[in-house]
Amino acid sequence: MSEHKYKRRDFLKTVGLGAAAAALPGCGGLLGNGGASREKPNFIIIFCDDLGYGDIGCFGSEKNRTPNIDRMAQEGMRFTSFYVTSGVCSPSRSSLMTGCYPIRVGLDENYKGFYVLFPVDKKGLNPKEITIAEVLKQQGYVTACIGKWHLGDQPEFLPNRQGFDYYFGIPYSNDMGRGGNPPLPLMRNEKVIEAPVDQDMLTQRYTEEAIRFITDNKDKPFFVYLPHTMPHLPWHTSPAFKDKSPHGQYSDVVEELDWSTGQILTALKKLGIDDKTLVVFTSDNGGIGRVASNEPLSGGKSTTMEGGMREPCVMRWPGKIPAGTSCDEISTTMDLLPTLARLAGAKAPSDRVIDGKDIWPLMSGRRRAKSPYKMFCYYFKSQLHAVRSGKWKLHLPLKAKQHGWQGVPFEFSGALYDLEADIGEKHNVIEQYPDVVRRLTGLAEKARVNIGDWHQPGKGCRPAGMVDNPKPLRLSVE
Repeated sequence: MSEHKYKRRDFLKTVGLGAAAAALPGCGGLLGNGGASREKPNFIIIFCDDLGYGDIGCFGSEKNRTPNIDRMAQEGMRFTSFYVTSGVCSPSRSSLMTGCYPIRVGLDENYKGFYVLFPVDKKGLNPKEITIAEVLKQQGYVTACIGKWHLGDQPEFLPNRQGFDYYFGIPYSNDMGRGGNPPLPLMRNEKVIEAPVDQDMLTQRYTEEAIRFITDNKDKPFFVYLPHTMPHLPWHTSPAFKDKSPHGQYSDVVEELDWSTGQILTALKKLGIDDKTLVVFTSDNGGIGRVASNEPLSGGKSTTMEGGMREPCVMRWPGKIPAGTSCDEISTTMDLLPTLARLAGAKAPSDRVIDGKDIWPLMSGRRRAKSPYKMFCYYFKSQLHAVRSGKWKLHLPLKAKQHGWQGVPFEFSGALYDLEADIGEKHNVIEQYPDVVRRLTGLAEKARVNIGDWHQPGKGCRPAGMVDNPKPLRLSVE
């Protein structure tokens, strides 16, 4: 074991119970006097894997049939400038869990410097971090993670050690059960119940597990985190969806994810808890360009172009989020921790830097509500590639630039884009707006100091969890 002792401490003081939350405007009467909760809302986060910005109907797809997600958008709000913090899996997931940029919590890369965590990795999400699940558990929530975890496969890093009462899923990406790695395992809590797992049935089984958990806990406040395995390669669908789309296997996979979303929304209505449940649908990063659609964005998975990090996002909460609306203000997965904490009657941890913001004013459709971000940072691993402020995005001039799987050059002289007029990053206007370049360059310098950059630790950054002798997961008997 490393120097981290993995001892949980009582963090009630850092979470904060909610008189302050009750006083905040826009909570829609969820909280009673003095912060006592009259009725805490339920939360469901549906997190796809490698889904492109343009892969669902309500974001422009004319190929994939997604009636349930489209209806969810009609009954809720589309977020069209919603970002993740990385173009690849593990770093992106660390931000949703902790409300921080990956470099802040040491998960911008694995212990060997690769993009993501691998099976039997020494590195993982440090149990000293306070996750969104732990914040909600302190407010009386029951919590479940159902799907792909990918934040460490050693016991210290698994969901049950990170605030989740129940876990069912795979511990890392579905392409990692080969090439000398252990067979892809399916886990229930901390036991491997199948290895290798039949991937054809994963989306269906995740959906059944999620509905079972929701049904069993319908009379309690609950948090369900549903990180789907799909549409990450290799693609798999159940027989009910195999070869059903006229547009090929990728569309089969996306359409089964839409079915899953519909099943969950239907269950909420049948159980009579639809109007007290916030459902968020989004993806961990952009899609692989040759098969997914990131249109009208440029780039895709693993890049810091918009298509790598701007994701389709739909939020639905009847009576609280205005139906049939869109929000183009900058928001991110990091914001889910402080926002859900507020709605549950708590606050984000105050003993450490949290990069996410409370975006309830945006979600609730408050008139003239603006993004809380003066700057959003685009990182590739530990290197700061770009910053966005308002409509402007500056790709920084870099030498010895780390390159992604899609061939980003090693040297780059910089570029400036007006994302309101040029969402596809096609027209570099860096020469026309020197004042904008100077302002955003100054913001980038502040980010290097406060968040970090390649070989430059930032203020308030914290180490990932580490173990000395990681061991492969083994099939268990339940």
